[in-house]
Amino acid sequence: MIKPAVISAFTQAALAAKEAGWLRFDCLPGFTVERPANPALGDLSINLALVLAGEAKVSPRHAAQVLFDAVQLPENLVERMEIAGSGCINLYLHPAWLHETVREIHRLGDDYGRSDAGQSTPVLVEFVSANPNSQLSLQHGRGAIFGDVLCAVLEAAGFAVSREFYVNDAAAGTQMVRFGESLMVRYLQELGQPITFPADGYYGEYLIDFAREIIARAGDAYLHLPPAERLELFTTLGTEAMVARQREELARLGVEFDTWFLESALFAQGEVEHTLERLAERGESYRTDGAVRLATTRYGDDMDRPLVRTNGKPTYLASDIAYHRHKFERGFQILIDIWGPDHHGYIARTKAAMAALGFDPDAVRVLIYQPVHLTRAGERVPDSERKGDIVLLSELLEQIGPGAARFCFLLAGADSDLPLDLDLVLSATPDNPVYLVHSARARLEDILRAAETQGIALPDPLATDLTPLNEEAELALIRCLADFPDELRAAAELYEPHRLAQYAQHLARAIHLAADDCPPLTDDIADATRRARLLLFIAAQITLRRAFALLGLAPTPPVAVHDDPRVDKS
Repeated sequence: MIKPAVISAFTQAALAAKEAGWLRFDCLPGFTVERPANPALGDLSINLALVLAGEAKVSPRHAAQVLFDAVQLPENLVERMEIAGSGCINLYLHPAWLHETVREIHRLGDDYGRSDAGQSTPVLVEFVSANPNSQLSLQHGRGAIFGDVLCAVLEAAGFAVSREFYVNDAAAGTQMVRFGESLMVRYLQELGQPITFPADGYYGEYLIDFAREIIARAGDAYLHLPPAERLELFTTLGTEAMVARQREELARLGVEFDTWFLESALFAQGEVEHTLERLAERGESYRTDGAVRLATTRYGDDMDRPLVRTNGKPTYLASDIAYHRHKFERGFQILIDIWGPDHHGYIARTKAAMAALGFDPDAVRVLIYQPVHLTRAGERVPDSERKGDIVLLSELLEQIGPGAARFCFLLAGADSDLPLDLDLVLSATPDNPVYLVHSARARLEDILRAAETQGIALPDPLATDLTPLNEEAELALIRCLADFPDELRAAAELYEPHRLAQYAQHLARAIHLAADDCPPLTDDIADATRRARLLLFIAAQITLRRAFALLGLAPTPPVAVHDDPRVDKS
């Protein structure tokens, strides 16, 4: 990987300059190695001199010259190095190094970009975790793809990753009781009973579907049950039906979980009670006004949070703390929670609770993603979850398909709102990112298929001379291919899987440009050039295929479902 090698070389140069007394500083500041927006400024730009100059009390140009003289870069990596007026150091990569990148891609194949940076550290990524009383929306879809692709890039970076969906099925919750009541009323109405639907109930048409499915299985067997027993039953039946539907829709989107963890089992197995006892024993909770509170202000929260209500029932936070404790006790060293908008307030209390239990709060990484805004014909499509006219994930999948949906959900970073123009996504133009990347893949396939049709044997990557690859479009494509390991590493380190979607678009443009300017199969090029270009386009195909696989755009085999009372695996 280029950037780590350059970062290491300039770090050593700065430390050597300090040791020699040429630069005086206490701590080496963080610095960046980035590709300049203007290709004329080189392949990589290093800002170390700029960030070091203030602490060293020298001009950026002086610091840059010292680093320039001290740095020792790997052989054949850089053709030339220049100091820009601002004090940045610009590197121009050597074509020989770029050519070796093509060979390296052929050698590694589908392992290109993989690393062991994670050293098999066990990581649990919990995402989606939609309440089992509502259908999956566009927001859930974004969280699903954000989590799924993040898991893929973490695995490629050498982490041992487990994917988990937390089912908030504790029947005592007010929302779940209201959901069960709504389903029960729909069931009674379908049986002709004169009963009014609750004003604050769940209005979605799916509840009528569920009620009819229950009637198809059991008829009017539940009509004369005692009201309390019937409500409890319909809460359970509704939860099971909704979780099954969520499972089905996520599987269609290509998202599978290693574990479906049931909140109800935390209560059934005494995990919540045990957690409350443990907090009390550690002196981290206290009773006041008939309730129990956790002393989260000790750990930076803005107020102490309730654990047990005055009626003696645990709060949602109590079960959530028990759940996170259980994650750590299962042996996971990093816990990644992916939450939807408006959950920022829960971060501090979750971390504080883990600290109160003696776990490392920094091992809990909470990532928040922002809303998706769907537009049609230039108009925003509104949604309202309670009234049942929410924009459903299933509707989007029907209109654009799972592959396009997966890619679209990664068109912006999780910390930004995601505008999704349905008309654009369905258009066959280069402005459509989905069309752009798929057309690049198809173009590579067409080139290699044409070579086969013409009887042109694919060259040996180790024996073929690559020096004919010297056109700017060819070198630009190789530079883009060389960026892939660094982009994959950054996506894992920064928890930014959208970088892969952005990279795929950059690569697609580079492929189209190279195919336009440097076609490999025309009659007017030398055999040596043809062989080199074919190897380049095969390397591009390997890299684009790697990006597609990590983005989940390649088909994956189905995973069997295994039932368990608490940990329901799929």
